[in-house]
Amino acid sequence: MANAVFIQNPNSIYDDAPGVAYHFPKRYLRMVEEAIGDWVVIYEGKKGALGYTSVIKLASVVADPQKEGHYFAYYERGTEWQFEQVVPRNNIFGTAFEASLRGADGRAISGGASVSAVRRLSFAEFSEIVTAGLKPLEGADALPREAAQVASEPLFEFAEAQQPFTGAELIDIRENILSSRPKREASFARNVKAAYKGRCAISGLDLRNGGGRAEVQAAHIRPVADMGPDIVVNGLALSGTLHWMFDRGLISVGENYEILVSDNKVPADVKTRLICPTGKLHLPDNPRDHQHPAYLKYHREHIYGMTA
Repeated sequence: MANAVFIQNPNSIYDDAPGVAYHFPKRYLRMVEEAIGDWVVIYEGKKGALGYTSVIKLASVVADPQKEGHYFAYYERGTEWQFEQVVPRNNIFGTAFEASLRGADGRAISGGASVSAVRRLSFAEFSEIVTAGLKPLEGADALPREAAQVASEPLFEFAEAQQPFTGAELIDIRENILSSRPKREASFARNVKAAYKGRCAISGLDLRNGGGRAEVQAAHIRPVADMGPDIVVNGLALSGTLHWMFDRGLISVGENYEILVSDNKVPADVKTRLICPTGKLHLPDNPRDHQHPAYLKYHREHIYGMTA
């Protein structure tokens, strides 16, 4: 097993399905096969976020039955973890994270290896990128509603914080960090709450406690138990009551972001009080953070209206 970087843009010339499968030509087959069972970092080019955006586990590789000389790398469902920071190609010292991309001055080159769609990563390179990406977001929108909920321990415990990895003691973040539900939940919550700027997506209200912290919670659209990933497009910022109702299938979201209510289970006066007057979902400012139709469809078909 080995770590790698996959260049995968939201809109690709290949038959990609971000978070599900990666489509690639045969020349990258050996490197992709080396990463089966291990974690890969997703990088988006100019057509995307222009940086490293998430980490996900690779499950298998199969030949494309329709296109000779091409393959699909399938990700392990539910393992994608969206970075809290889009990570540029160079670290804070101006040095490319990937040694293979360093020019004479240490900075990332343009062209050459940098345009290779799949690149091997050493464990140190992989760890440094993931650490930079999962540096916790700051600000009242992203923070837990209670100050006491802020973790006292850092997400990663490397010997030298904010230092190059040479000589630093590395822990195996693949099992100790990337598979940790508490750390994933906290990071997902910060990402979702920040994307919505602390505003509830269904009521439209921006409620704050005495410390200025947002009262909303982060809800998975496709639940973690059903292999839902920890990415903003699979999330909604909701008040506590609406979060409970959403998880119970009492409310959902339609194809045009209209708010769906199970009228035979939710009294009319409750609907009037809790749902914003427009009847439409309050969306994040950045279209990149809008809910993915596949996750909304899953919620409508498997959760909405299913509560007895």
